[in-house]
Formats: sequence, C-alpha cells, structure tokens
Amino acid sequence: MNFRLSISLSLAALLLAAGISGASAQSAKELYGNDIYWNATPNDVNNLLKSMKTEVDANFQMDARRMSEVSPDPEQNPVLFRSGHYNFSYTPEQREKLRKYLLDGGMIIYNTGLGSQPFYNSVVRELKEIFPEQPLQRLTSDHPIFHSYYDVDKVQYTQAVRQAGFRGDEPWIEAVEINCRVVALVSRWCMAVGWQGIVQEDWQAYQPDSAFRIGVNILNYASSMRAWAKNAAQAMKFADKLKAYSDSVSMAQVVYDGIWKTRHAGLPVMLQTFNARTGIPVKFALKELRLSDAGIYDSPVLYMTGHEHFELSSEDKASLKKYIENGGLLFAESCCGRKGFDAAFKAMITSIFPSKKLERIPLDSILFKEPNEIKAVGVTEGLMQESGGKARTEPALFGMDFGGHYGVIYSPFGLAGGWEMSQSPYARGVNDSGALHLGQNILMYSLTN
Repeated sequence: MNFRLSISLSLAALLLAAGISGASAQSAKELYGNDIYWNATPNDVNNLLKSMKTEVDANFQMDARRMSEVSPDPEQNPVLFRSGHYNFSYTPEQREKLRKYLLDGGMIIYNTGLGSQPFYNSVVRELKEIFPEQPLQRLTSDHPIFHSYYDVDKVQYTQAVRQAGFRGDEPWIEAVEINCRVVALVSRWCMAVGWQGIVQEDWQAYQPDSAFRIGVNILNYASSMRAWAKNAAQAMKFADKLKAYSDSVSMAQVVYDGIWKTRHAGLPVMLQTFNARTGIPVKFALKELRLSDAGIYDSPVLYMTGHEHFELSSEDKASLKKYIENGGLLFAESCCGRKGFDAAFKAMITSIFPSKKLERIPLDSILFKEPNEIKAVGVTEGLMQESGGKARTEPALFGMDFGGHYGVIYSPFGLAGGWEMSQSPYARGVNDSGALHLGQNILMYSLTN
C-alpha cells in the first residue's frame, strides 16, 4: 500500500494532516502557534510511518502546513493530527472550516501531549462547539479502530497513568462519530512519545509497542473509510427529512443520553421505500422524541439505535414499559452490529420485562411474509467472515411476545447502513436489499398487528 501523508504547518499547535486517498495518502503536521511544545517529539509521526512501511507494508509520506494552508477539501489532506500541552481555542472561522472538512470526509486525530489535562479539556470544549449535536463518546472495545489491523483489546501504560487514577488496561480513545464514521478522535493518554520511542514512567503515555499498534490501527481505519465516506456523503443528500402529512402515521426515533442518532438519512429512506413498495396510502412521518414525551403514545412504532453502551433512567423505563404494554411496538437495531449497544439494549429490555425473553423470531412468522417473502438475507463482509464465509443467511430478528403480538423487535445486526445503501466497511450488518426488506416488513407488521 502506498499512501502519501502531508504534515500541515499551522498556527495552533500540532496538526498532522494525514491523507489517505486511493494509492496515495497525505498527512499534515501543524506548526506550533501558542503552544511551544507542539513539536516536543519531532520524530513521533515519522517513526510511526517508517515502522508502518517496514512492518505493515504501508508507505506514507508527510508534509507540514499552517492551519490556514489546510484545505477544507479532504482530498487534499484527508487526515489531520494535532498534539499539544496547553489550552487552545479555534476561531469561529476555523470551527466552520473544520466542520465542513470533517463532514465532507476528513478526519482529525488529537493527541494529548504527556496526557495534558488543559489540552484535553480544550479539545473536548472545541469539539462540542464544532458538533453540538453529536457528543464526544468513549469507544468500547469492539470498535473497528481497535481491530482494523491489530487486535488491541489491552494496552500497556506508564505508571503516571495509574497515578492519575486510571486503573484499566484498555485503550482510552474518545471520538465524535457521524454516520458510523469517526470524524474526530481523541487519545486521552499520549501516543506520540511512544512513537518517538522515548517513554518515561512519569509521563502519562502508552508504552511504545501499544502506541505503535494503536497508531497503525487509526491510520489503517482512516484509509479504509476514505472511499466509503464519499458514498456516505452522497447517501446523506439522497433523502430530505420527511414532510408531515395530514394523513400520516408517525414513527418516533427514541432520543436518549448518548449517541442515539447514528445515521441521518437511513430511516427517512426506508420510510419512503415502504410506501413505494406497498402502495399503502398511509405515509409515515418521522419524529424524534424522548421517552418522557407524551407524544410517543401517538406513534405506533418507536425506533431505537446506537453504537455504544447506554442507560435509561427509571422514569424512561417506566414510560417505555407503559408504551409497549398498551400495544406500541419498539423496533431497535444495533447500528453496524456493534456489541456495546447490543449488550446495553438486551440488559435494558430485560430489566423492564424480567419475566419475558427476547427470543429469535421463527422464519415462518408473518413478519417475514409481507410485503416481502424473506427466507434469507445477504450480509456484509464483516458478518460474512463470522459466519464461515456465507454470503446469505436466515434473517436474525429477535422479539418479545405480548399476548400473541411482538411488542419488541430487535436486530443485533446493522440495518440503517443498508437503508442508506452505504454499509460501513467494518459493519456487522445486513446488505442493502435485505435491510430494506426487513425494515419494510417490520413497518407492515406494525400496521397490521
């Protein structure tokens, strides 16, 4: 693999623009500005890239640019890297530029110099300004970044990390994800000194081998996601928000504390295809509601999804219990087939209905009959590898029965990416046609049962 990395020189601490596009990838490292330690480890990225060329057969180059020279077009600098020790802030113009760049397919990596709390706090604050609608969240162990090249479930830290109060041995990486893609990544502990190869126990950092493996995985993930990001961007433009029809039936997406909206176009696309497929005059309108909102009782279907662990309050659980027991349908899916959401959802629904079981829905169920006869579905490459290379498999939907009808229907494998016709390359999910057919059948079931 040959990638050209360009390091960008900027006025605001360390910014590495690592670009990955086709046979070339650029990476950029930003000049210091106010943070005199922006380049405290001048050979960090170079060492990582040299090691990748030797051990991973990936050839990266890099250059340096000022922030003003970083293009908002990700094709020019697909990945940016920034490191530092002190507080910093972007101007409103820089925030707007970064937001456009990231939404158009770019990615930025933040490294806390020696675990700097001021720098970390600044990153958290700035990302909240740039993406107020999508919070920063810690990635769980099944995230593709931890498995894109090496399996990095456990890492080694310096003693200073332990002294800072962190006792775990898993990597501490946080991210903002948009449409199943990491656009901004934050390493709570320093990776750069590990890449440099000089680590002291009083520095809050990863040990060199762990830092290298994480670095390789991050850049490998970025390269894999580049071409896909273009398709996802097109899918985003495919569907506008559904209009509110006077004769519509509303479908409400559940808003909860955490990343509750993983895909922005998938659900509208699926709702539109349902009407086209069935010819039923009922049109679905789409709402976004918290479980505490009385409006959920006007919606025959609640849709819930996510990537990572989440928890509902006792009040939200009580409201959801009442909704389901009064005939409502909760339709949930683990976006991209992520295990963090899967475990959290199963624990949540079991805590609400401890006397019931979430069981696999048999293939002869009416759910798989209308409007599509579904006997098998295609799966993504990630799921195919888990199933011994089978490209098609029986649909895996799980239900909770309430007096002869399902009040809960759950897919542990991703569907929304298929609705957008743009499954992530790392997704454990159902392919496009299979995902649309399952979604349409679930909507039909909600209307007829």
